[in-house]
Amino acid sequence: MKDAALPVVLIVLGAVWLLNSLRWLPEVHWLWILGLAGAGLGILLLDGITKSSIVAGPLLILAGLLSFFRQYQALGWRFIIPIMLISAGVFMLIARSPSIPESRKLNRRFGAKSRDGDLHD
Repeated sequence: MKDAALPVVLIVLGAVWLLNSLRWLPEVHWLWILGLAGAGLGILLLDGITKSSIVAGPLLILAGLLSFFRQYQALGWRFIIPIMLISAGVFMLIARSPSIPESRKLNRRFGAKSRDGDLHD
């Protein structure tokens, strides 16, 4: 089920966004902001620092922050979209670092070599 966490979070966030856009939900702006930031924190806490979580987690947190500024400070899409694109590129470059593991699950399943060369399960 852990592998399905990100798709489920994306589906729920998309559904809430759609229902909000259709104005079928009450005006609860904080729910959306906290949902995005919470999803980002959840990814980082559940998966740890991996190549995928170092991109997805901070991007969701940034989306929550930018959503706050859009709703309460009138930050326009002409700023939000470039900021998200630049941030995605930066996080993807950070994820290319050899010091960041591919996946914690992969290392546990197949045994990870420690720095001393021994294979640990």
